[in-house]
Amino acid sequence: MDTSLLSVTILLILSIFIQSNAHGQSLKPEPVGRRTQAVETNKTLHETKTRFLLFRETGRGCQIQIDRLDRLQECGFNSSLPLVMIIHGWSVNGILENWIWQLVAALKSQLAQPVNVGLVDWIALAQNHYTIAVSNTRLVGKEVAALLRWLEESAQLSRSHVHLIGYSLGAHVSGFAGSSIGGTRKIGRITGLDPAGPLFEGSSPNDRLSPDDADFVDAIHTFTREYMGLSVGIKQPIGHYDFYPNGGSFQPGCHFLELYRHIAQHGFNAITQTIKCSHERSVHLFIDSLLHAGTQSMAYLCRDMDSFSQGLCLSCKKGRCNTLGYHVRQEPQSKSKRLFLVTRAQSPFKVYHYNFKIHFINQSEKPTQTTFTMSLLGTKEKMQKIPITLDKGIASNKTYSFLITLEVDIGELVMIKFKWESSAVWANVWNTVQTIIPWGPRPHHSGLLLKTIRVKAGETQQRSPNMINLGRLNCSLLFCIELFSHGSLVHCSAASELR
Repeated sequence: MDTSLLSVTILLILSIFIQSNAHGQSLKPEPVGRRTQAVETNKTLHETKTRFLLFRETGRGCQIQIDRLDRLQECGFNSSLPLVMIIHGWSVNGILENWIWQLVAALKSQLAQPVNVGLVDWIALAQNHYTIAVSNTRLVGKEVAALLRWLEESAQLSRSHVHLIGYSLGAHVSGFAGSSIGGTRKIGRITGLDPAGPLFEGSSPNDRLSPDDADFVDAIHTFTREYMGLSVGIKQPIGHYDFYPNGGSFQPGCHFLELYRHIAQHGFNAITQTIKCSHERSVHLFIDSLLHAGTQSMAYLCRDMDSFSQGLCLSCKKGRCNTLGYHVRQEPQSKSKRLFLVTRAQSPFKVYHYNFKIHFINQSEKPTQTTFTMSLLGTKEKMQKIPITLDKGIASNKTYSFLITLEVDIGELVMIKFKWESSAVWANVWNTVQTIIPWGPRPHHSGLLLKTIRVKAGETQQRSPNMINLGRLNCSLLFCIELFSHGSLVHCSAASELR
């Protein structure tokens, strides 16, 4: 992360500390009783400050009010359709952010089944010092719950057909709505978009969004990098499925060097956009899932990002993978599932994940440091010269597993080309070639042997048709290897030529 962006982010965290100290509050999770008491104290002051809007095909929203059935009709509410309510987060400037209108437009235009689209506008309560805005989240959650109960009683809208989408503090507002709605049935779904971390990390499920708040809860974590003991987004899993794009810590394209691109897009607001880029990426990943319904981003159950980067987690067996965003497969779990994926820096964010397992035999005494490139030819596209570096070096008789992501769908993999960057390595590969095709006596010098390759595609779950064993030159009709170095070539073009 660029030092300039680091400094600005630390300033953001410091401002939260300063605000809390100015109001005599701690950045530790508060007991339930204390927070409830603060909310009740403010209830009479703020109970009318939250606005509920419904959206027709165009326009900035039509305000509805509890006990005003006439307003429901005027605003075009259809009780036979599901209701999707958007809930924004903390506000610095008191202005509703542009992503809200982008999400509204996507929900109104991209779904096969129409839905009622609404907004919980609590900007008057969110534009406060952070700690005060946090204390208001429970109150706003109760107001949302009151609205949903009224819609259920007066307009026959089933709460199971309600989907709350909350960003940052709005994610916890959604949780409080779900926990305070009452009755035996729950809200259908809550989606938390990078739920806020300060004052919520480590708190009890009653004091934040949790899986108990709806029939299905999913969360997308995009800015969990920690500074001074705090992270903007919450790190811990808080849903049935918790997605961590690129590990959840920080997002590609949000580096401070991207400021020039942000200036072109946002003008004077570029610095603000750069600072909150990773936090707001959760929203744009969700919008992307609506705009590109045919190419959904797939995520995979894994222990952590390090394991995922080794390609060890590309399994879809027993619910171990799921689509990120609106079209997630809704399967409530008794235990939160943490899913990981890689994304592009810009929309469309989807990439295609491949696990490569390559078995090397190093005949030298010391690990060999090497960099090579792989070119992949598929039935649809080809990708040239993908750089691969094995940081720890290649030790003796060991299989190395790593993840490769592609921005295009190359189809079924039919050919792999290797190009070694180190000239010394080619002498060792040549030793392998002579093992395969014995042209004269084999030299008795040590070297690096490339023995086997296995490939698995995460999105299709397809594996390479055969294990490629260069010692036996076992290639199938659909899967071949070329080895390049300094103009020399070994070409595996058809199984009939190799047997």
